[in-house]
Amino acid sequence: MVDYAAMQSMIQEAIKPRSLPLAVRFLGEGENFPEKTRRPRAFLKKRVTVCQGITMARLYGWSVGLKKEDIICVPALLGWGMSGAANRDEEMKQLMQSVGFASCPTVAEAQLAEMHCVPEGAVHGILLTPLAKALHEPHTVAIYCNPAQAMRVVQALTYCGDADVEGAAPCASVTGSFGGKVECLHTLYAPYALDAPRLAIPGMGDRIFSMTQDDELVVAFPGRWLPRVAQGLKEAGKAIGARYPVTFYQDFEPEFPVPYKDTAARLGLFDDEWAS
Repeated sequence: MVDYAAMQSMIQEAIKPRSLPLAVRFLGEGENFPEKTRRPRAFLKKRVTVCQGITMARLYGWSVGLKKEDIICVPALLGWGMSGAANRDEEMKQLMQSVGFASCPTVAEAQLAEMHCVPEGAVHGILLTPLAKALHEPHTVAIYCNPAQAMRVVQALTYCGDADVEGAAPCASVTGSFGGKVECLHTLYAPYALDAPRLAIPGMGDRIFSMTQDDELVVAFPGRWLPRVAQGLKEAGKAIGARYPVTFYQDFEPEFPVPYKDTAARLGLFDDEWAS
């Protein structure tokens, strides 16, 4: 049994992210959220975006449950297979064109192919909690972080020591698909659907509605990869002191402009090599 509270503490100590690592689970038909899960429609008397739910979990520390009736974001409802649309794909493509994200049907078709949309009705609820509050193995773990912190998580994911992940091949690199819209699919669902770690760049909704900062991106991976991440954060680059914050190299003698050297030579402050 994985100690998720210990995993959260380990990640926070290793890379010091601004917000809490996020545990994500997808509920099927008939599954219920755990007790004390906050549903925005009931708790706040409002519908919200998926990215707002992420912010509530990672910054407030809430356990947030989202179903169709909690979500107001139309592209998210389409992408998560919760819209009930007769032809979800056509609706999504038309929406991308009407808001100006796709210049023509061909571009919209290509964009849709990269979105990793959820099959209609496959996900009935999205549970977002801080990792420490996870009651079961997360389907996805998502860490909002800056690029230097992301570098360390990627190094951990690609270390591939003896913390084996059953059925998972060694991970040589972490990839992503960056469309700048409906990024909750890339952040939360794609790592689970592809069973592979992913890098995501938060989109417009994250920045307009959920206050995601300009320096934040997301490294996300299947929850079963947590032992691999834990070992990697401890061991990757250990021989050269790799860590976060990155240690600045200081074993050098700075070079100064000529006026400084002239003054030093006139005052006899340093060796003759400083003379002009």
